[in-house]
Amino acid sequence: MIYQPHSHLTTYILMALNNADLPEGTVRNLMEQDTLKWVFVGGKGGVGKTTCSSVLGILLSQVRSSVLIISTDPAHNLSDAFQQRFAKTPTVVNGFTNLYAMEVDPTIENEEGGSEGVDGFFSDLANAVPGIDEAMSFAEMLKLVRTMDYSVIVFDTAPTGHTLRLLQFPSTLEKGLAKVMSLKSRFGGVLSQMTRIFGVDDEFGEDAILGKLEAMRDIIEQVNRQFKDPDMTTFVCVCIPEFLSLYETERLVQELTRFEIDTHNIIINQVLFDVEVVESQLLKARMRMQQKYLDQFYTLYDDFNITKLPLLPQEVCGVEDLKAFKYHFLTPYQPSRARCSAEELESGIAKLKEQLKDAEAEYEKIRKGKNQV
Repeated sequence: MIYQPHSHLTTYILMALNNADLPEGTVRNLMEQDTLKWVFVGGKGGVGKTTCSSVLGILLSQVRSSVLIISTDPAHNLSDAFQQRFAKTPTVVNGFTNLYAMEVDPTIENEEGGSEGVDGFFSDLANAVPGIDEAMSFAEMLKLVRTMDYSVIVFDTAPTGHTLRLLQFPSTLEKGLAKVMSLKSRFGGVLSQMTRIFGVDDEFGEDAILGKLEAMRDIIEQVNRQFKDPDMTTFVCVCIPEFLSLYETERLVQELTRFEIDTHNIIINQVLFDVEVVESQLLKARMRMQQKYLDQFYTLYDDFNITKLPLLPQEVCGVEDLKAFKYHFLTPYQPSRARCSAEELESGIAKLKEQLKDAEAEYEKIRKGKNQV
């Protein structure tokens, strides 16, 4: 028999004392921050980012006039989460009047039959320079979003590596476009002469290209300022209580700090709660492992709002499941304890007595062995 140093009651009392001074373990702070315009949700692949993004969208729709959820993950799961097909344009979510969703591709697609003029030039540029396709697509998406009047926009992002690139795009584009614009004064005359010599029409001329670059730069500069404003932008890290996810979250938080992007919420998903006397040795081992990493999360991020979500026996799929799951985001999860019958209690007491007898016998053997020595 393995000696357990604390009873379940003692463990919960110690946890309560340790967490007494920590920020509230919910996402209510996001709902109450009415200045938020951009909410990014990200983390390691497979930790439940889409489910969390969907629930956050539902919760924000209760306190905001209009909410848009955008999936920027190439492997779109937003349609699966809501069990409704979404496309590249905002679509109202079934059962809501002010919640919209859309799935965007991180590349620029050519229309059938090809594209011409300035748009064709930008499409060719995107296909020619590695990485710029995502940046250009991001800029076009932001331009589209800015023309729509949404109170808050929730980004369901791709796994961490792609997300970090996404967050770099405003700064990268701003620097790149500034560089291009600076060349206008040096080579503007040459470019103008070349367009006249080769008979290029006005649509593809110097003014058209530079005009589009200038408009894009204005958008990017504004978005970049907003992304670095903690009143307007925040990043919610989603993870599970395992080593790789903890490591990825730490890397993500450090990168966000480097990009000057606010983050003060962590959602820990798929937590096993110690509700009863568990017979399964596998579950006991998993709980001990999870508790070790949960302790590390609270040590590293003692000033964050850390929300723990339970591992459920079934998938969270569809609007009704998402609505039911949202309550775990608003109130710290308390595992329900089933009421035992008198027979079950008697059986449990008998087991404990047997374990106590075994422990006493083991202790007596050890004591006698010491005395003989």
